[in-house]
Formats: sequence, structure tokens, C-alpha cells
Amino acid sequence: MSRISPVPRLDLSAFPDVWRVEDLAREPATIACGAPALDAALPGGGWPTGAMVEVLQRTPGRHVWQLVLPALSRTLQDQAGPIVLVAPPFHPFAPSLAAQGLQPERLLCLHADRRASRLWAAEQSLRCEQVGAVLAWLPEARSEELRRLHLAAQRHDRLLFVFRSSAEARQASPAALRLVVEGVDPMEIRIVKRKGPPALQPLHLPATSRRLAALLQARRSLRRDGPEPLPAAAVERSHVLDRTAAIP
Repeated sequence: MSRISPVPRLDLSAFPDVWRVEDLAREPATIACGAPALDAALPGGGWPTGAMVEVLQRTPGRHVWQLVLPALSRTLQDQAGPIVLVAPPFHPFAPSLAAQGLQPERLLCLHADRRASRLWAAEQSLRCEQVGAVLAWLPEARSEELRRLHLAAQRHDRLLFVFRSSAEARQASPAALRLVVEGVDPMEIRIVKRKGPPALQPLHLPATSRRLAALLQARRSLRRDGPEPLPAAAVERSHVLDRTAAIP
């Protein structure tokens, strides 16, 4: 009788883009994005918690708050801890965030020059019980490093967004969800990785908040129709309160 040799265990760490059984069996909770069209395209109807969401952009920082702010506002309503920003390319513009329901004092910005320091800060933030969500800009992170962050988010059930260059779209990633975000207004969102069938068509969403869009439309109407203009100081105050962009 021949002896059957044991099957060697395959090390999957070299294949970060392969779904594991435990990943497939686990249905993560989700938080609505605030955009019905995007929610409808995402498994579970929103951003997954306990998993990494990778946002790929040609220009770092563009459209970030318009994408994540509704979910972050809901997260802060449920938790008392901060939202951690690791190596953000710009400083958050506090009046705009406050006007849209996000308390700027709940943001904790961590700046680090070295790649290893940024990764360490992101992983330790995910392990912290008080942290509600982590947003990390990691343009130079490798697949195995991203895998560690994904596992940390999964183990501690955190909302995790990692921002990288759109040039990485063809590279393997352990992220449960990958988006390529381009355009100015509207922004174009291509879902390049998700559980379930592939997304064949891009989504086009407004890149400005409703309040800012209404303000800009009113200003265009004033220029076109020619009534007495509003005082410049009043217009500027309204514009600043509705900004969603960050400033250097």
C-alpha cells in the first residue's frame, strides 16, 4: 500500500490579490457613502468596515472629503474617539468640515516622512480601541505591507481608507474594494475590484456639496441677470463655509 505524502501548505502571502476562504465567508458591515448610485454599486450597500478600501488617484487629495465625509460623520456619531489621518497631503479645512457635520476637533493628523513610519502609524491607529476610522496616504506601500493593514482593520473592525497613485491600479492589492477616482466635476469613479461581478461602467458623481453647488449657481445667475450683487465679504464668507477642499 503506497503512502500518500502530505500536501505542502501554500504560503498565500505572495498572492495578496487572492480571496481567502475566511474573507469570502465573512460579510463585513457597511456604512452608507451618502451617494445612492455609489452605495448601489458597492457590496453591502456602502463602505465596508473591517476591511481596506483603496482609493487610487492621479492627484492626491482631490475629492477625498466628498467621498468619505458622510461615512465619517456617521462613524463619529457612534464612537467617541478620533478619525486618524496619516500623512495627509493637505491640512483639512476646518470650517468647511464643521459646516458639513464633521467636528474638526475629532480629527487627528499624524505626519511622518519615512514610509515605515507612516505604515507603523496607520497600523497602530487601527489597533487603538478609541479610533473610529483611519485615512492613510501611502504611495510607496508594498502589497505585503498593505496586507498587514488590511488584517489589522479586519481584526479590529475599523473603517480604513488607503490612498495611492492611480498608476498602481494594475498591481496586486489585498484591498476588499478598489476605486480609481478621476475627473474634476463631476468626478469619475471606476470600481476596479469588489466582491461579486465586475463593475463595467464608471460612475459620475458631483464633486461639490449641494450647498456649494447652490451657491455657485446663484453667483452665476447674478452675473448673467445683472441684479445688484451681494457684498463681496458676504459671498466670501458663504463660500469658505462650504468648501470641501483642503488647503496646503
